[in-house]
Amino acid sequence: MCGINGIALSSRSHRSLDVGALERMRDVIKHRGPDDYGLFVDGRVGLGHRRLSIVDVAGGHQPMENEDGSLHIVYNGEVYNHADFREGLEARGHVYRTHCDTETILHLYEEEGTRAVEHLRGMFAFAIWDSRKRELFIARDRLGVKPLYYVHSEDGSLYFASEIKALLAARALQPEVNYQALPDYLANHGTSAEETLFRDVKRLLPGHTLLWRDGELRIEKYWDVQFAGGEDEAQRSDEDYIEEWTELFRTSVRLRLMADVPLGMFLSGGIDSSAIAAMMSGMVNEPIKTFSVAFKEREANELEYARLVAEKFKTDHHEILVSPEDFFQMLPKLVWHEDEPLAHPSSVALYFVSRLASKHVKVVLTGEGSDEMLGGYERYYKTIYNLALGPGYHRLTPRALRRAIQHRIENLSPGSKVRHKLRRTFLCLPPDIENLYFDNFAVFTRAMQQELLSPETKERVGALDPYADMRRYFETTDAESLLNRMLYADTKTYLQELLMKQDQMSMAASIESRVPFLDHKLVEFTARLPEHLKLRRGWTTKYILRRSMKNILPEAILSRKKMGFPVPVGSWFRGAYRPVIDEYVLGERAAGRDLFNRTYVRHLVERHQAGENHTERLWALVNFEMWLRQFIDGEDLNASQTMQAEVVTMQA
Repeated sequence: MCGINGIALSSRSHRSLDVGALERMRDVIKHRGPDDYGLFVDGRVGLGHRRLSIVDVAGGHQPMENEDGSLHIVYNGEVYNHADFREGLEARGHVYRTHCDTETILHLYEEEGTRAVEHLRGMFAFAIWDSRKRELFIARDRLGVKPLYYVHSEDGSLYFASEIKALLAARALQPEVNYQALPDYLANHGTSAEETLFRDVKRLLPGHTLLWRDGELRIEKYWDVQFAGGEDEAQRSDEDYIEEWTELFRTSVRLRLMADVPLGMFLSGGIDSSAIAAMMSGMVNEPIKTFSVAFKEREANELEYARLVAEKFKTDHHEILVSPEDFFQMLPKLVWHEDEPLAHPSSVALYFVSRLASKHVKVVLTGEGSDEMLGGYERYYKTIYNLALGPGYHRLTPRALRRAIQHRIENLSPGSKVRHKLRRTFLCLPPDIENLYFDNFAVFTRAMQQELLSPETKERVGALDPYADMRRYFETTDAESLLNRMLYADTKTYLQELLMKQDQMSMAASIESRVPFLDHKLVEFTARLPEHLKLRRGWTTKYILRRSMKNILPEAILSRKKMGFPVPVGSWFRGAYRPVIDEYVLGERAAGRDLFNRTYVRHLVERHQAGENHTERLWALVNFEMWLRQFIDGEDLNASQTMQAEVVTMQA
């Protein structure tokens, strides 16, 4: 796990390479690689690297060159099958000087060119400069576990890095809000597809490569999730599927134990991390080091389940409780680490457990990705039921009766859970995918954004369509069923935000996180599974995982309802940390930007205070304002003093 960066100036640029800019890019992401650093310059092209030493600690310095010095690579990630190629590459005359996977990528590139990426099994983002062809080749792993951002300037020059702040350090752009991406952020927790909240900053999409040659870009897709099954798969029994899936999962976990440094895992007490613990326990000779995080509030504390698993597999278990004071003091710093607003409050908890783990290990395994592969979210089966029943209800029920029912629902108590749930069903919403899925699980729906955005912002945004990318993924997949189309779209959008959270929060603490559920061979097999092995009888999620872990995990883990990772930030906003809302949502600085309709925002806060749940919306607005102040205004937020002072004043 490392940080990479680079600059490639085109012949149309009248500038010479600024080595100082290259160094600033590299060093602003020092947290990604505190163990070593390097620089390579070839005329108008330069590469930078920060290293967190995991494999071949002594010999893996980067940028690394091939035998004749014609290729140079900077690389972030781990390729778990790299040793499989060594003997064959050596037989073809390649001379190894290290035991690093980095060197295998270089030699494969010498043999296969841009197709070398198709052989790699792991998580990665790397760039290779070919001094003979004067080409820069960049690749990102299939599922997008490792990040890669870039700016392609008007003169054709290319700037790239593991984090956006490195692009800003190189002055590759003037930081401005990408208003066209704002509706996407407001609806979907984060931006989808290529766009970021920074104008002119793009992300290389998962499963894609980028080839730069004197200012010209060629971006190509080399992999995608396919749901169509093979001809013989209809003849297979459930037991056959379960056995093969379990073996692929076991292999994925075993591959991710590759390291020359101590490793452990994050244990939440959910079925995903518990399954990884079960697999790991049979593969190592010493107790697994496990790490858990929670809050003092009972509704946000799953430690009893994590302890149950830790006891079952005799792990070396460590825990941390996060106070609201710690949470809010750290928030601005973590927005800086994320480069964009934090999509989820759980990002803060993830940082604290990463910091705890960093005292003991350098590598952790995590359960990210299982929900998007196996239909783990409630929204999947809720949408399936709503779209199955909704059209008939709207077709057969008289309009007057439908209106009366909706009116009764709307008149229930504003804080009522029954009202909240019924308002999100076909009883109150039109029976189509846009309303029952896209809007239904959005932070700010299309209608809300029409009220939230000021006239000036709407003019800058243009067409207000926050679901354009989601809709495109629904239409371009080979998946035929609604469940698989939802899984595909979430893999391309929602999962990407979760993976950036995982990467940037763990790297903020200088540790590497690995995700066994996203091994691409396991993902390919999982995608083609019969649907009843993902979602059973309409509501049993992750069925194949539960069957795989039957008689291995405690029944309390197998049968418990999914909690996600609850953070009581909504109650904090109503209580002692209401000043955070007053400053970052209602304050003069926020209001003075004229981005949002002040009346609507005040009303939103009042409704939350009165008992309605608008936690996600207030969280999005708080984080957006913090992001604006740090990255657009250039302010250095000192949260540990500012927020504490506000809270103390209020309590006094």
